[in-house]
Amino acid sequence: MLSLESTEDFSYLKMIIVALVIIATVYIIRKSIKLFFDKTSFLDIKREETLMHFANQVTKVLGIVIFIIYLLSHFFDFARLLTGSVVLASALALILQHIIRDYIMGLTYLFERQIHHGDQVIINGNRQGEIEEISMRHLKIRQYDGYLYTVSYSNINELHNGNRGKRRVNEGLILHYRQNPDKAFEVMEEVAMTCNLKYSKYLLRDENGFPLENFKFNEITELNVDYKGHRYSLSALVKEDDYAEASKKVRYELAIAAYEHDLMMAESPDTSY
Repeated sequence: MLSLESTEDFSYLKMIIVALVIIATVYIIRKSIKLFFDKTSFLDIKREETLMHFANQVTKVLGIVIFIIYLLSHFFDFARLLTGSVVLASALALILQHIIRDYIMGLTYLFERQIHHGDQVIINGNRQGEIEEISMRHLKIRQYDGYLYTVSYSNINELHNGNRGKRRVNEGLILHYRQNPDKAFEVMEEVAMTCNLKYSKYLLRDENGFPLENFKFNEITELNVDYKGHRYSLSALVKEDDYAEASKKVRYELAIAAYEHDLMMAESPDTSY
């Protein structure tokens, strides 16, 4: 008969073997998917990168879950537990409803091709940046200020994603409600003209070389923003690769115009010093 110590050593050895088998299986699956994408070309590069990233996350989670179930199987009879406890299953479903919803919404975003790895997106109107990671439950967005923003799918109420090949720059100023709109209109029109003269190279053009949409002033696009003032916006269609640079240039021109014309910003009712 085997001693108790020998039995424990054998159990530890089995756990190590199972863990190695799971790691090897995950590695083979990932390599197989990568090899498949390398040998085929019916998907665009960004779509392949997105699916590869998602597959890596799925195999990682499944590997961990399978190993945990294997460990717990030494202490619980899962077959009896699952077949004999409807109440427990209902309770678990209720407790995990948010996690389950995250998984379902994540699959929806992925298979409806709403997001891709590397896309420039705006989340809920106030988080803007590049998708750095797509997991089963959340997105990670690298913002322009360098911070990494993580949001679960169930908390995404609004998602703006640029179309492939073209992006719309949409920038503006939030001016105090006491700011004379006529003066603000004149300044914003001047900024739009300046942008068309200085940054026309960023504009998206048709096959004849004409811009699809010049920089234009869209007047007041939102009233009483956060109970502070009104939003005056301008926009243009630009090439996807130039989106970030074009946005920076437009914001610079808006800042210069606000300073030179002493516009009353919403943050401070009094701009005179």
